[in-house]
Amino acid sequence: MILVGPDRIAEAQARIADRVRRTPLESSPSLSALSGAPVRLKLESHQLTGSFKLRGATNAVLSLSEEARQRGLVTASTGNHGRALAHAAKAEGVRAVVCMSALVPANKVEAVRALGAEIRIIGRSQDDAQEEVERLVRQEGLAAVPPFDHADVIAGQGTIGLEIAEAQPDTELVLVPLSGGGLAAGVAMAVKSRLPHARVIGVSMARGAAMSESLRAGRPVLVEEVETLADSLGGGIGLENRYTFAMCRDLIDDVVLLSEEEIAEGIRHAFAAEGETVEGAGAVGIAALLAGKVDVKGPTVVVVSGRNIDEALHRRIVSGGADETVSLGGPNP
Repeated sequence: MILVGPDRIAEAQARIADRVRRTPLESSPSLSALSGAPVRLKLESHQLTGSFKLRGATNAVLSLSEEARQRGLVTASTGNHGRALAHAAKAEGVRAVVCMSALVPANKVEAVRALGAEIRIIGRSQDDAQEEVERLVRQEGLAAVPPFDHADVIAGQGTIGLEIAEAQPDTELVLVPLSGGGLAAGVAMAVKSRLPHARVIGVSMARGAAMSESLRAGRPVLVEEVETLADSLGGGIGLENRYTFAMCRDLIDDVVLLSEEEIAEGIRHAFAAEGETVEGAGAVGIAALLAGKVDVKGPTVVVVSGRNIDEALHRRIVSGGADETVSLGGPNP
């Protein structure tokens, strides 16, 4: 089932070209040696707002009518999408309201606020935050820009896949973080439209992986949202999911789940061996290779989705204390 096709992704690439950064695709000697095949890192952690989310948010905002933009924009976010929407809204001079749960790390909340967006902290899950979004749409007429289950958002994220295919046409495997599925669906569609032989594997945390549980059940299901080092991968996919569930079901070749310690090791490796500061969600592809959970047979690309980790947490993790790696510092006040 093609819900967001290659043409729409190509249109997004043209639309956002002067608003986002074409991120580096860097060789990783350490991971190549470990895997026995060339491994390169697609560093979306170098994106302007520190994560891939700027692509989808920018494409969605630019695709809205002027009338919709002037009503103001609203979204639910685990942090990075909210930051991206705040950036895109500021560039257009329009109001943005970002609804987040108390589980979103404080550094991500403050980064959104610094871009001029209005912040609403609602409940302890992405679903709670989404209820506030729906209220604001209903009562104030704001235009919703969802974090993943939206055609223009998926198309924007898919531009990463086009860049991978253009830069490394012999790619045989792409590892991509998997949460609500906007990134994974878009990347998989773009990569497979250009490189039909390539496999795409989604990587997530073992704690509260909503898309993984939904794919296993054969339908969208509710999963309890809990604290995790891969906080950007938290939240549900929506029981009324329109796009990402079907696209991930049809396009993703496999899903790999990681423990908290494995994610922490990915963060450590990114810093020590690659010289990159990476958040938990951004490190999951690296972590999957380190843990030996992926069968690598040829040229591989790891999508490093973001860098927006709390500095104190990052220091604790890279210092190597096992007890510290899963201490997230508690929810936001």
